[in-house]
Amino acid sequence: MFKKLVCLNVALIALALVGAHFWPQPAQAMSRPDDGALEIDAGSRDATDDSGTDDSDNPVHATQPKRGRVPPKAAMKEADKNSSETEAPALPAGKSGSWWHPHPGTSWQIQYAGKLDTSFDVNAYDIDLVDTDESVIQALHGRGIKVICYFNAGSYEKWRSDAGRFPASILGKSNGWKDERWLDIRRIDILKPIMAARINLAARKGCDAVDPDNVDGYSNKSGFPLTAANQIAYNTMIADLAHADGLAVGLKNDLDQIGDLIGHFDFAVNEQCFKIGECEELTSFVNQKKPVFNIEYNIPTSQFCSQAKRMHFDSLKKKLDLNADVEFCR
Repeated sequence: MFKKLVCLNVALIALALVGAHFWPQPAQAMSRPDDGALEIDAGSRDATDDSGTDDSDNPVHATQPKRGRVPPKAAMKEADKNSSETEAPALPAGKSGSWWHPHPGTSWQIQYAGKLDTSFDVNAYDIDLVDTDESVIQALHGRGIKVICYFNAGSYEKWRSDAGRFPASILGKSNGWKDERWLDIRRIDILKPIMAARINLAARKGCDAVDPDNVDGYSNKSGFPLTAANQIAYNTMIADLAHADGLAVGLKNDLDQIGDLIGHFDFAVNEQCFKIGECEELTSFVNQKKPVFNIEYNIPTSQFCSQAKRMHFDSLKKKLDLNADVEFCR
């Protein structure tokens, strides 16, 4: 009996060896990255950029994009998803509302310095929100003139009455003007209620639109690692707040992001596109029947007015302090 069991075991072992030699084995899974693809360990990214700025506290750090190189929307959405900022809800592109919708050919004057001169026969005035009395706005309305109210959305101004609402942690480098500093626009949780109060003041005063300034901090040396995605989220939030209060809103400069933001803004306010040579980027506003309010400071009207008319821009020659002096192109 024992010999039979031994013989049976030997036979089974031999059968197994023959099967291993002749029977095909399951194919082993093989994989390789697509040509040109790189595997990146997100946890091993260096938190210090080339300038030596420590961004270790910033959950999303991206290299400052070069001019005209805005990250793809998909990448920006992924960055926003991983960051601690709160993104403002998007207004569908082209959505209309009850606010004022200016068109190309809207004549205008802009004045922030000196005693306000309201004698110009124009369709709209761009004036300071806080410094302008409500009675002045009412008087302009009595003449059928629309009022655009200026406020600083991207920089801190030391002299403003609400300056105490800005904590030191969100104040960056100087923006080149005395007592003004760039804001950390990633902190929408802090800035949204402050900007909402300013925009609501514009609505209560009777402004027809707002002109938020310094909404391109991401492309400047702000002192913070701001990204294009941060700027789009912040600017969209500003536009949505304005529309919620029944106000039109202008996009001030920030030309590289026009494609992402034009659906949220009702007009453009631009400084020196003819001098810099970047006016072509603003034509999409005109194509959507939205005006481009352009200001030139350092070149004579003979060097830009003819072209401005051909492009259907509403251009002015002004002094840098934006007093009452003005030369109209049309």
